Amino acid sequence: MKILLTGANGYIGKRLLPVLLENGHEVVATVRDKNRFDIHKYDTGLLETMEIDLLHVKESDAFPDDIDAAFYLIHSMGANRGGFSDLESQTAANFVELMDQTRAQQIVFLSGISNADHLSEHLKSRKKVENLLAASKVPLTTLRAGIIVGSGSASFEIIRDLVEKLPVMITPQWLKTKCQPIAIRNVIEYLYGVLHVSGTYNQTFDIGGPEILTYKQMLLKFAAFRKLKRLIITLPVMTPRLSSYWLYFVTSTSYNLAVNLVNSMKIEVVCKNDDIKNYVNIERIDYTHAIKQAFERIEQNLVLSSWKDAMIAGNRHLSLQSLIEVPTYGCFKDYKQIKITNDINNVIDNIWSIGGERGWYYGNFLWRIRGVLDKMAGGIGLRRGRTNFAMIEPGDVIDFWRVIYANRAEGRLLLYAEMKLPGEAWLAFNITKENHEFILQQTATFRPKGVWGRIYWFLLLPFHGFIFNGMIRNLERYK
Repeated sequence: MKILLTGANGYIGKRLLPVLLENGHEVVATVRDKNRFDIHKYDTGLLETMEIDLLHVKESDAFPDDIDAAFYLIHSMGANRGGFSDLESQTAANFVELMDQTRAQQIVFLSGISNADHLSEHLKSRKKVENLLAASKVPLTTLRAGIIVGSGSASFEIIRDLVEKLPVMITPQWLKTKCQPIAIRNVIEYLYGVLHVSGTYNQTFDIGGPEILTYKQMLLKFAAFRKLKRLIITLPVMTPRLSSYWLYFVTSTSYNLAVNLVNSMKIEVVCKNDDIKNYVNIERIDYTHAIKQAFERIEQNLVLSSWKDAMIAGNRHLSLQSLIEVPTYGCFKDYKQIKITNDINNVIDNIWSIGGERGWYYGNFLWRIRGVLDKMAGGIGLRRGRTNFAMIEPGDVIDFWRVIYANRAEGRLLLYAEMKLPGEAWLAFNITKENHEFILQQTATFRPKGVWGRIYWFLLLPFHGFIFNGMIRNLERYK
């Protein structure tokens, strides 16, 4: 079967793609930026990529005519606080227009549970997308999920941040809201299970795990699994705005996403029916076992995808190709180089392990201070960490940087800053060979915006000298 997979670089898409390929399906993976998609890591001739921005479709854009089915996994929740509904609607309408020109027999859409009388803007938007997709001549199968629990999922990472960092939590009333969490493994099983099942055409199904829990119970069960004692006190005075700030400052989420999450968490997301069992018979995983499976993946360094690596978690308009050529005109640079006397592979390992739990090799307390200041300024801070401890792909996040280019064989890594700055910043590492000796080059580039950008650079110049000198030395020496 030939399948179109939208959102192939997203959290769900990266999990579903290997399943489709392992089962022998041809897959056309649509991405906004081919530079973010490493087709070579999939050792198969069944995969091809298609670069297309479904929000801005060109006249020349067209899906392959001979696709049999399509998965619609595009989500814009983290884009901004209020405009994501328009973005999602336009994207869905463009998708339908292209799908109607194919011979496909099914569209599979992953939506959110929306059984309450009053819905958040996020869930209203999801329902609107459902209606737009249902208008296609291609039959639609909609799966509505609530909280998805798995390594790298937004819900899992936020709960983990809260439980592991706060022994006492003063929380809002919405922690008493009921939900029906579902393991990411079950989500993928349901998505694949409805594929080409005619009984699911033009049908909508709620999917969830075997338990109905409050958010408070989810936090306490997580704490019990981690063998942590936690005290949770709920207060009615925590307004949505205060709740959003609470999530934003404690977790790795952005403020825009925190606002949308808080508004959605006030709504019960509980399955209304279990009709899906008539078509897909799977063993549903309970919440504690979903947590266990997530930590097994983390401990084995086998996290396939993270919500933080999705470009929407940073800037959906950011193009890796447009940033790969580091500018020189009007820029300030801090250039360092050092002769490599250590094993070259060890140095490359150090570069490829930078950030996250490993840190930045020198002045980590200053990096943490910069992360706190970024959070206070409305930025993303330093809490995003990294998905994989040793592997890096273009588009990944490393703390408050985005990976623009990563080629281990070349010994070249290029990062772009997503922190709040009066300008733009790049950090590059490159290994060259001169006179039979390997040289590690480290370049920080800053393109200021206006007078404040220039003032910012010169104010931080003493710190840059301290940090960058120590960093390049330790990158070469660290074992």
